[in-house]
Formats: sequence, structure tokens, C-alpha cells
Amino acid sequence: MNRLYPWLTGLCTLALSAAQAQTSPSSATTPAMTKPPVAASKPKQLASPFGTRTDNYYWLNERENPEVLSYLNAENAYFEQQMAPVKALQETLFQEIKGRIKEQDESVPYRDNGYYYYTRYEQGGEYPIYCRKKGSLTAPEEVLLNGNEMGKGKAYFQIGGFAVSDDNQTLAYAADTVSRRLYTLRFRNLATGKRYPEKIINASGDAVWAADHKTVFYTQKDPATLLPYRVYRHTLGTDPKQDVLVYEEKDNTYYTGVSRSKSHKYIFLHMGSTMSSETRFLEAAKPTEAFKTFLPREADHLYEVEHFGNDFYVRSNAGAPNFRLLKTPVTNTAKKAWQEVIPHRKDVFLKNMELFKDYLVLGERKEGLLQLRVIRWKDKQEHYLNFGEPTYTAIVSVNPEFDTPVLRYGYSSLTTPTSTFDYDMTARTRKLMKEQAVLGGFRKEDYVTERAYATATDGTRIPLSIVYKKGFKKDGTAPLLQYAYGSYGSSTDATFSAARLSLLDRGFAYVICHIRGGQEMGRQWYEDGKKLKKMNTFTDFTDCSKFLIDQKFTSASKLFALGGSAGGLLMGAVVNMHPEYYKGVIAAVPFVDVVTTMMDSSIPLTTGEYDEWGNPNQKEYYNYMLSYSPYDQVKAHAYPNMLVTTGLHDSQVQYFEPAKWVAKLRTLKTDNNLLLLHTDMAAGHGGASGRFKSINDVARQFAFMLLLLDRKS
Repeated sequence: MNRLYPWLTGLCTLALSAAQAQTSPSSATTPAMTKPPVAASKPKQLASPFGTRTDNYYWLNERENPEVLSYLNAENAYFEQQMAPVKALQETLFQEIKGRIKEQDESVPYRDNGYYYYTRYEQGGEYPIYCRKKGSLTAPEEVLLNGNEMGKGKAYFQIGGFAVSDDNQTLAYAADTVSRRLYTLRFRNLATGKRYPEKIINASGDAVWAADHKTVFYTQKDPATLLPYRVYRHTLGTDPKQDVLVYEEKDNTYYTGVSRSKSHKYIFLHMGSTMSSETRFLEAAKPTEAFKTFLPREADHLYEVEHFGNDFYVRSNAGAPNFRLLKTPVTNTAKKAWQEVIPHRKDVFLKNMELFKDYLVLGERKEGLLQLRVIRWKDKQEHYLNFGEPTYTAIVSVNPEFDTPVLRYGYSSLTTPTSTFDYDMTARTRKLMKEQAVLGGFRKEDYVTERAYATATDGTRIPLSIVYKKGFKKDGTAPLLQYAYGSYGSSTDATFSAARLSLLDRGFAYVICHIRGGQEMGRQWYEDGKKLKKMNTFTDFTDCSKFLIDQKFTSASKLFALGGSAGGLLMGAVVNMHPEYYKGVIAAVPFVDVVTTMMDSSIPLTTGEYDEWGNPNQKEYYNYMLSYSPYDQVKAHAYPNMLVTTGLHDSQVQYFEPAKWVAKLRTLKTDNNLLLLHTDMAAGHGGASGRFKSINDVARQFAFMLLLLDRKS
């Protein structure tokens, strides 16, 4: 858990604002505003052992205060008034993007425990419908969950995880109707369709069945801090008040979760922070026994466990920054029993593993690109899959079956829509099961992708993934959207976005900067962009901007920057450092009040992130955070045009951070450029729910950039 924006690992990395037009006052019913709203200044002294700061807008964190809501609504009205010239264009963009989506669609089914599972969408439906068929794809369809019916009439709706019992008779599922990621866990009898009476609130959304078909393990969150910290054992059909607490995490820098091994033999408890982890295990057939500790947590040791045969397989970074793979007997998990399977390599990051009866599949990252490596157990013969593009994403997909030679994987690139393949690891042949349909005449050969490198201030080469439409001229006249994230070791890979075509077709180039703080180039890439090296993340981004301008991909009058959540922190930092590089900046749900948030342990996610940002209760980290915190570093200088978005119910970055930031910017900035704040009054960190409602968010961002270019079409 962190401030990672959920869409960053999805297909539409541009869907980054938490805003929805229908939640804002309409300019048709609100008087025209010639001046932006002004938030009242109410100085509050924030004392620390290392100094006192004055926060004039601290009062904006009073979510229920009518004055706060009035200010947010006034900002929304101002946003609508300023965006009025491109209102029609925004609707055009919405229809254009929506028109590329195949509304009646279906995922590729996967087989699990005798059933084929798949997800489908109906014409005009906002939410997924989860289904299965017994034994054959020609069997009658069973609807497990109909998101359209469940979400009807709700301003926000999201289905979390779901799990089916081993006897295929009972479904455990979770739903969120507020966007705080506090899920309610329910159960349904799949034979009768009836729902069990019990409701488990404040759950994480993960539920794991034991082998007896009646016992469920789940994680509960603290409703204030949102930290998942307790694991309970629930017996189907009983009052949740009787649930047994099997684990409680006392260290509030750790997150807690529960899962089941692919073999189904074990249930795992996971306790993890940024730099340390611990796993406990229990036989799924013995759910009332106590969990055993696989290996007690150690400083700077991250590990994860999977089960195969008589062994546990361990992905570990002990003495191996890029991780290595080991195994140990299930009867002896002490470190001295671990045997190396795949050694550490300085130039290859071991990302994940997938175990089959006859094969081991590894997800590896080399030179910023994901690779899939297949190893046969019996003779250790191995090979890599060849993808044939300069920049792409390849991931192991859903593979619940153990005894199969077929690996299912997903593939995408900046020009290739998401594709699902079945790969026969014995015959070394692949079969395209589905390429996501893109309507509206899309042809991948009309677009060009490049891999380039910018040189950072300290000489480090920063990879860039670039896409544009054929005919693009590198003469400095084209607009360009530059994107990055750069935190938590989260790698931003080159994936396809149908929405992005609306920019590319209007002459934009789109660039992903693989800056430090991510993990594209291995674990050290992350280590060099966190804590007391966080400034590398920001300077890498601005050095990429300078490279793109110098190489005439664009110019400062046509360059736009986009980032969300921790990527919004990136946006806040770069506009303080080099505002002159950008025509416009979009900061979605931005984490910008770093010092105040990280000193307040009552704010969701704070304590679990000391390993990412540092602990400001220590002077060294306090001073370093203060040196880059966007809210604290707002200056009396000219800023680029800016669109800032947030959600009133945001669980990851509280709405008051961007609201305070905008209020302070309004008082200090010396330019006449646009500064807009849009708050979705009905959603949280992920923006509007539903696949069509969320398109409004993207269309709004695109319209903002086109407004600044004085484009009406």
C-alpha cells in the first residue's frame, strides 16, 4: 500500500485526474467569475523540534466544515467558467475516446478448479459482470457478480477482490461505495443465489478460503489511518462479532495482507514495509491451527514465498539488491536451509516468479524492459520470449492451473493494444487469444515508437519511451506530453492507451520518463530516488524535459507535464525548480504537503512510508523534506498554467493537500497563467468509478492542454 496511483499499472496511464464534471456546479447556473476564489488565511503554527512553520490554510482539512465545502465548490465553479471555451471540445474528446471502446466485450476465460472464469461488459454498462462456466466454454453461463446492478444509483461503486470456495459453492466478495478503499465483505451461495446475512466492514477486500469451504481469512483496516493491520478468521454463516483475531500488526510502518499459495495447500500472512517483510504460513486444511513464522522480519530484507511440492520457493534480496531465487524444505524454513536456484545478477532485476509442474517462469527486468524467462525443471533448459519491439510491456497473466505446459501472458506497447497470449512452453509456440479491439479506424502501423536516453545532471542515462504519429516533425513546433511517476520502486512501463490516440492524432508526442525512484533499471534505480536521494527523481524529470526541448521534440511553449499522486509531488517539485520549461502542468491528486503529512501519524498511509520518504521526526529527514516539499517551497515567481485535481474522499492523498497548495499558489505566484482546482465531490484517489464516467477525467485533462494551445478541435 502506498500513494501509488491505481491507473499507473493499467492500460490508460493518462486517466490521472480525480474529477468528474457532473459533480461540479455548472457554469450555466453559476454567475461568471472574473477572479479566482480566495481561501481565507487562518495562520496556524506547526511546531516541531526542528522549527516552527506557519500554515495559513491548515483549516482546509476540516472535511465537514461548510466553509471548506463552499471553497471547494467555488473552485469547481471557477474551473467550469475558465474551461467554458473548450466545453464542446471536451464533449468531442469524450465521445471520441468512448467511441474507441468496444462496449460489449469479454475477457479471455481462464480455467480454475473445473470452471472457466471471465469478465464481460454489456452495451452501455459502467461496471464489469463476473461470470463462469462449468467444464466447458459451451456450458451455461453463471453470473457471479453483476456490477451494473450492484452499482445502480450509487455515486461511486467498486468491486474489490472475490474468491470462490474449494467446493465451488460459495463466493466471498468485497465492494466499496465511498472510494475510501474500506470494503464491505459479503458472501453468496452460488447454488441458490442467496446472500448470507453477515457483513464484514472496513475490510481490505482480500478474502482467502481455507480447504474446509467454511472458513475465511480476511484483513481489516483501521478506519482512521486506513492501515490494514488485523487478520481475522471467519466461519461462514456466523456473526462477524465472533470472528477470531489470528494476527494483529503492532508496528504501524507495516501493512498486512493474506493470500493462498498457487498449490492451494498453504495460507500466507504477509507483513511488509518498504524495506522489510515477514511471511507466516498455515496449512489450508488446518485453519484453526496457529500460523508459523517462515522467517522473522529483518532490517533491509524483503522476501516473498511460494509453494511447490516439498519446498517453498523464496524471492529474496538478502545480499542480493536485485533479488535472487532460493528454495527450502517446507519442514525447515530457517535461512541456513535455503538453497540457491537463481543467483543475483547486477544487471537483471528479478521481478516475480510463476511455478508450474514442469516449468519455472521468471519475470525479469533488464535495461528497463520486462523479459519472460522459461526454465524446465528436469534439465534446466531455458529460453526467453522474443517480443520484437524497442519498448513494450510483457507480464505473466492469470495462471491458476499448476499442471499445464501453457503460460498465459499479457503484452502491450505504446503502439500495440493489450494482447493476451497462450504460450506452449514445450513446443515454444504462442497463440494470440485476444487483442483488445480499438474501434474508429485505428492502425498500429500509423504510429512510431522510440527508445531514447537523456543525460541527468550527475551523468546518469535516463531511458525515455516515446510515441507519436507518422509525419511528426522534430523541429520544436509540436506539442508533447511528458509523464513520469518515480516513487515506491513502481516501474512505469510502455503500455497502450486508446485514449492517448486523441492527443497523438492532434500532433502530440507522448513520452514516459523512466526516472529514478522507479525500478526500471533495477533495485539501485529505486534506492537512488528515495529518502535522502529523492531530489534525483525531480532533476531526472527536468533533465528529460531539457533533452526533449534540445532535441526539438518540442519547445517550452508546447511542453506539458503530467503526474498523479506521488507523481503529483513530482509535478509540484518541478514547477518550483524549473517552471520555465512547461506550458502547462497537470497534477492529479498530488502529494504536495510532505512535511505536514509525514509528521501526522493519524493521516492514512503516513507511518508506513517512513522507509520511502524518511521520518521527519529526525532532523536530517525533516530538513531534506522541507527542501523539496512543494507546499513549503511555493515561491513568489511565475508558474506555468496548472490544472490540479483531487477527490473529497481520497484515501491515499487527502483532498486538503492539493486544496491548500492551490490556495497558497494563488497568493504568491506572480504570473497571469491559469491555475485551476477541480474536486470530485463524490470520489476518491482513483477518480470516478465506471469505465465511461472515468473518461470524463481524461477528456478534461486533454481539453485543458488544448485550451492552452488555443485549439478548439
